[in-house]
Amino acid sequence: MIIELDLPLNRERLDVTLTECLQELGHKLTRSDITKALNEKRVLLADGTFPKAGLKLTCPCHVKIELSEVAVPRHEAEDLPLDIVFEDEYLLVVNKPRGLVVHPAPGHANGTLVNALLNYCGGNNLSDINGEFRPGIVHRIDKDTSGLLVVAKDNSIHNKLAELLSVHAINRVYQAIVFGNFAETAGKIDAPIGRDPRNRQKMAVTLKGKPALTHFTVLASRPGYSLLRLNLETGRTHQIRVHLSYIGHPVVGDPLYAAGRKYADLGGQLLHAAELHFRHPITQRMIDCYAPLPEVFNTFLEQFPMLQTKNRNTMADNF
Repeated sequence: MIIELDLPLNRERLDVTLTECLQELGHKLTRSDITKALNEKRVLLADGTFPKAGLKLTCPCHVKIELSEVAVPRHEAEDLPLDIVFEDEYLLVVNKPRGLVVHPAPGHANGTLVNALLNYCGGNNLSDINGEFRPGIVHRIDKDTSGLLVVAKDNSIHNKLAELLSVHAINRVYQAIVFGNFAETAGKIDAPIGRDPRNRQKMAVTLKGKPALTHFTVLASRPGYSLLRLNLETGRTHQIRVHLSYIGHPVVGDPLYAAGRKYADLGGQLLHAAELHFRHPITQRMIDCYAPLPEVFNTFLEQFPMLQTKNRNTMADNF
């Protein structure tokens, strides 16, 4: 199994940091195990090189490590609340609250959406294509982004949903409040995204990145702020946040891509996965799911009447 990790800048040796992070995630691994993996070139850096055990982490580092199946822990089911928008015998769509991590990662070994899904569905009733770390998870949204996610109950439906994503047949609609105003009422951002070479914790528009395309519509605005509806044609890490920052309109409250422009301590960015539309790969029924704006949006909107609606919990078409 291959695991991807983002390691911090801590000026410690790579083998020490890797061991600590993996043990925190529940792996029964020793430093000797990690050194062996490094020597066998089973650890890969984002730049395509195989690092030495003694590499000092003088900058944030993204790594991939290949582990044997026996080293992979099974994560515990936890009785956490789930907001289920749609469910049948094949899949479910959940509305993830902001602040909830989707799957276990360093610093978040439990209390994640995956832990809640294991409790609700049981470990044998979720797909395992993405391994023990991400049972059922077909696609992800960031910790501080709220909204809709589709979850697969078995590998067959997981593959079918992944295929729909790859051909852009799952329409994912987001809403965001961003800094600044637009001359146009709609547009697209077509710019490749890859790891930021100056900060490995971030993504950036870069010539060596993967193709990324975001469509946007301006729903409402007031001086200094705009409310957008956004559609994704690709699903790159941090895509909306990176693209909006790239064109000079970062998401309000974004701690990574709106540095120096934070409106207030909002606990994260004002970005919400508001809608999911797709044809069910088994029943062929059209599935249309909606998630109301979270309260933090409403709190912000109350301060700016020109951004308000008669019912702020309705979807973008009502703005």
